[in-house]
Amino acid sequence: MRPVDLARPHGLSTQAVRNYEDAGIIPPAHRGRTGYRHYTDTHAAGLEAYLALVPAFGHPTGRRIMQAVTGGRLDEALECIDDGHALLARDRSTLRTVEAALPHLGATTPEAVAGRQAPYSIGELARHLALDPATLRTWERGGVLTPPRDARGHRRYLAQDVRDAELAHLLRRGGQRLGTIATVLGELRDAGSLEALVRALEGWRRDLTSRGTAQLHAAGRLSAYLNALDRSAGTG
Repeated sequence: MRPVDLARPHGLSTQAVRNYEDAGIIPPAHRGRTGYRHYTDTHAAGLEAYLALVPAFGHPTGRRIMQAVTGGRLDEALECIDDGHALLARDRSTLRTVEAALPHLGATTPEAVAGRQAPYSIGELARHLALDPATLRTWERGGVLTPPRDARGHRRYLAQDVRDAELAHLLRRGGQRLGTIATVLGELRDAGSLEALVRALEGWRRDLTSRGTAQLHAAGRLSAYLNALDRSAGTG
C-alpha cells in the first residue's frame, strides 16, 4: 500500500508515516524500482499499535516500546510496559489512600481544634501528632509542610498547616512516599479546600480509568503487531 493509504485512516500526513519509519517505530518500507515506498499489513499493524500506545503510556514510552519491538528487543519493550503498569498501580494506590484519609482528616482537624492552640510551635504540633519534631523538619525539607516563620524565625503552624500535617501523617502511615505526599498536599493547597480536592480526585480517578482502558486496548494492538512481525519473518 502507498504511504497515503497507511496515513489516511488515522488522519495522519504521509510525512508523519515517513517520520515514524525513519525513527524505527515501524519497519523500513519496501522500495520499488522507482524508489517509492510500499507498505504492508505489518506496517499498518505497527502504526495502529503505536497510536494505541500513546494514550496508554505517553509519547516517549510509546516510542521506546515500538522501537524496541520493531528492532527485535522484546524484553526491553516488555520492561517499559511493566513500568507503565506499575506506575498506574502506584497512582491507584495513592488515590485510594488519599480518599480513605479525607474523612479522617475532616474529623481530626476541625477549626475548633486548631483554634484552641493555633498557632502551634513545632514542639506543640509534634506532641499533637505523637511525632518527633525532627520528623516535621524532614517533612518541611521534602516540601510536605510549608509553615510560616515569626519575627524570630520560629515555625508557627497555622490551621492550614495543622490540616496538612494531619493528612501527611495519615498518608505516611499508609506507606506513601514524601514526594507523593508533597504532591497531594500541593494539590490541596492549590484547590483551597477539601471539597475542591475531592473534585480533583474524581477527575484523577477518571484519568486512571482512561489510562487503564487505553493500556488494555494497546496490549491487543501490540499483540497483533507482534503476530504480524512473526508472519512477515516466516514468509521473508
